[in-house]
Amino acid sequence: MLSSETLLVDAVQDLVRDEIKKHIRQKIEADPALRKELADAIKMLMDAKIHEAIAVLKLAKGGAKLGLSMVPPDLRKEMGKELVTMFEREVDQMLGQE
Repeated sequence: MLSSETLLVDAVQDLVRDEIKKHIRQKIEADPALRKELADAIKMLMDAKIHEAIAVLKLAKGGAKLGLSMVPPDLRKEMGKELVTMFEREVDQMLGQE
């Protein structure tokens, strides 16, 4: 259980954060050019994160191909099936289907 001092400190920190957020929102709302600049920067950041995720997926695909090329031919099909099953499970989890 949290002590009363910890609760008080946390509450004050939350109040300070809320005031800072309020001040920032007021500044952004008062300056349409700044609001657009920040919105554009956030969009660029989100696009960059998506591109990063695509690059990671492509690296994983390349790594899987490399790994499969090193597996003896008689075991490649089995290994491929295992990889597909593993990725299927992971994608299902990410999509919340399990």
